[in-house]
Amino acid sequence: MPSPHSRLAPFHLAFPVDDLDAARRFYGGVMGCEEGRSSDEWIDFNFHGHQIVAHLAPNRKSDAASNHVDGHGVPVPHFGVILEMEAWNALAQTLRDAGTAFLIEPTVRFKGKPGEQATMFLRDPAGNALEFKAFADQSALFTA
Repeated sequence: MPSPHSRLAPFHLAFPVDDLDAARRFYGGVMGCEEGRSSDEWIDFNFHGHQIVAHLAPNRKSDAASNHVDGHGVPVPHFGVILEMEAWNALAQTLRDAGTAFLIEPTVRFKGKPGEQATMFLRDPAGNALEFKAFADQSALFTA
């Protein structure tokens, strides 16, 4: 069996939304994710090489739990992707230009410590929390 660290495999994540058109505008329009297959109840998106699927779930209750990380209330659950720093900066600007309301503004956390990283949090139109981060040194991804 190959080592789990030898090659990153694309992940698949299905998540609830209450409006497929709003999901399409946000993930396809604002985030620039290519749309794949879809139906009246779900849409596949190419999320930086990973497959995410917005599933229509209009009666879903939101989850407002959070944990404190480096002085910020981080929403739980959340998902996102780790980008190269240049791509992270470009996405932060794209989101600012789109008038995005950030849960945690683009910032650098753990400054001067192992695992220093740029991060930002926001919610999609259905209230799902997203985190995008980047490391100046990618090898620090799992540094304790």
